[in-house]
Amino acid sequence: MIPNIRAGIGFDVHAFADNRKLIIGGIEIPFEKGLLGHSDADVLLHAVCDALLGALSLGDIGQHFPDTDKQFKNIDSTILLKKVYELVEQKGFELGNLDVVVTLQRPKISPYILKMKEKIAEILKSSIDQISIKATTTEKLGFVGREEGISAFASVLIFKKL
Repeated sequence: MIPNIRAGIGFDVHAFADNRKLIIGGIEIPFEKGLLGHSDADVLLHAVCDALLGALSLGDIGQHFPDTDKQFKNIDSTILLKKVYELVEQKGFELGNLDVVVTLQRPKISPYILKMKEKIAEILKSSIDQISIKATTTEKLGFVGREEGISAFASVLIFKKL
């Protein structure tokens, strides 16, 4: 029997790349580089997808949207999140809350966090007060500190619909 409450965690990382748009949380951020990936490389939304899939033991984003499949080439990750949330709903669950940490040296994303929360809340059929997004640096340590890429961690709590 599946419990009425499930938790999941997700993690993703993408390297910076030239000649790509920087998309984080479904929002385009003005910056000189974007992120490298088969899709639009939205590191935040990919971590959220994995957290939701993990909460229901449904595998990971790569199993559902393989980078070997041409239909997902440069796909908008909001579409991927919508498809993942459809699976959550099919299992009879809904979002309790989402908590995300994005690690990056640059650019500063705090001016875009509200827009990200609004976009994600719409996709997950929730209110923005159920969505938390925080950003931090790594104090110039590691690949994030060297400005080679961005990582994101996501934690979700989902509830069985009544």
